[in-house]
Amino acid sequence: MPPFVLPDYRPVSYSRVTLTELMIPAYANFGGKIHGGILLSLMDKVAYAAASKHAGNYCVTVNVDGVNFLQPVEVGELVSLQASVNYVGRTSLLVGIRVTAEDVRSGTIKHTNTSYFTMVAKDEANKPTQVPGLLLETRDETRRFQEAIKRRQLQDEYREQFDNARTILAVEDQMNLLEDERCRIVY
Repeated sequence: MPPFVLPDYRPVSYSRVTLTELMIPAYANFGGKIHGGILLSLMDKVAYAAASKHAGNYCVTVNVDGVNFLQPVEVGELVSLQASVNYVGRTSLLVGIRVTAEDVRSGTIKHTNTSYFTMVAKDEANKPTQVPGLLLETRDETRRFQEAIKRRQLQDEYREQFDNARTILAVEDQMNLLEDERCRIVY
């Protein structure tokens, strides 16, 4: 039997996955809300599922972008994480994740966060490996692909600007930056 050959392109719908989990008391912090780390772990799992499904290979997380918790998640709520591949490079995939929490008693559903995970596909030798291209079948899929390109451009620009600012930052010359901040210098 010949080895399995990946198609050149796969539709976004092929990678679409949903993970739903009940939030139990063991997931709560001292304030009774679900730990952000629990939610991050679930986001990593669903990102892996979407990316590896598209890639047909093991995938690893290389970057997490945009984890802003908009609303707290409560014990007893059902958290659903919807993920799909929004963008592919040669070996990388950008997975968009939408997280919602549902109070099953009231039927209220709240959007708790949206995040983007960059994953890289690995082969059996643990080396980055090429992934199939992405078939964009709707305007929303095309928009998400374009947004991913723009997001990457902005990240690259920010990284370059920050690296340039950091190399010229002379601590003694920048003391004015600390004037209205909540810090004390004690050396």
